[in-house]
Amino acid sequence: MGQVSASSSTVVAAEPQRALEAIADYQDVRPRILSAHYRDYKVVEGGKGAGTVAEWTLQATEKRSRDVHADISVSDSMVTERDSNSSMVTTWTVSPSGAGSLVTIRTSWKGAGGVPGFFEGIFAPLGLKKIQAEVLANLKRELA
Repeated sequence: MGQVSASSSTVVAAEPQRALEAIADYQDVRPRILSAHYRDYKVVEGGKGAGTVAEWTLQATEKRSRDVHADISVSDSMVTERDSNSSMVTTWTVSPSGAGSLVTIRTSWKGAGGVPGFFEGIFAPLGLKKIQAEVLANLKRELA
């Protein structure tokens, strides 16, 4: 089993603190920026910032979906989503960039072994990067 990961970045027109607050807002902002790949989204606890728990189904492909139960933690420049149903961890990192902020999403998990793991390591990041790019484009519009 190897580590599989995908990351995507964009620059948004918001100071880092504002961008981080928007990313950590699972109650209001998150539902507006998710792509159609996310189904059955709901906040289970909290809603804004650390301690939030949210659930959704990520429909990565027509045949491949993952039920996510995310526990949220927040630091000065990062929002971390740890899926208690799997080894998947997604981090949203925010850093200053010119008049705005650079936002990077990175998702990683322990992949399958053997031949299936080989193909997962090649194709899963490609598909996930497309999903991440769509969510980041929506975040960029949200913060414009």
